[in-house]
Amino acid sequence: MPDLNGAERAYEYQMVHEFYGTKVTSRSGVRKIHHVTEGVYILDRLGASMMAKRAFCIHPMVQDDAELAANFLSVVTNCDAGAVALALEYRNIANQYLSYRIIDSIDEIELSPLDSVNLMLMADKIQNRKDFDLYNRGKIPNSDRLDVYFANWLARLGISEEKYQEWVADILAKFPEHVVLMKE
Repeated sequence: MPDLNGAERAYEYQMVHEFYGTKVTSRSGVRKIHHVTEGVYILDRLGASMMAKRAFCIHPMVQDDAELAANFLSVVTNCDAGAVALALEYRNIANQYLSYRIIDSIDEIELSPLDSVNLMLMADKIQNRKDFDLYNRGKIPNSDRLDVYFANWLARLGISEEKYQEWVADILAKFPEHVVLMKE
C-alpha cells in the first residue's frame, strides 16, 4: 500500500481499490488504480484537503453515466458526504470539456467555483497527460487531438510546460514501479 499521507487509509481509497481490483488500461497495461494513487499524491503535494483527496478517489466511480448509475447508491451510502459532493462537481466540470470537443479559446473551459475541484482537475490532467506522454503520444489515431486537449486543460489551469515536467519527474521518482515497459 502506498504512503499517501493518510489518504490510503480512507474508506474512499479502499473502495476504489476494490472497484479497480487488478484492472489495467487496454493500451498500456498500466494498473488503473495508479491513476488514483498518483492523483492523490499530487493533491497532497498541492495542499488539498482530505475531503478533496477522498473525492478524487471516488471520481472514477461517478465520472461517466454508466459508472454513476452503477455506483451511485454505494457511493452516497458509504462515502463522506462532502467527498461525494466534490466528486459530483468534478464530474460536472470535467465532462463539459472532453477531448472530442473543439474550442476556440481556453476561456471556454469552465472551472469550478470550488478550489478543491480545480485542484482535483489539476491532479487528473497532470496524471493523465503523463500517461499519455509515456504510452500513447504519436501511437494512437487521436494522438494529435489529445495533445491539444491536454495542452488546453493545463493552460486553463495555469500549469506551465516547465511545471508539468517537474510534476512528471516527481511522480516518476515517487512511483517508479508504476511504469510499464511497452512491447514494440
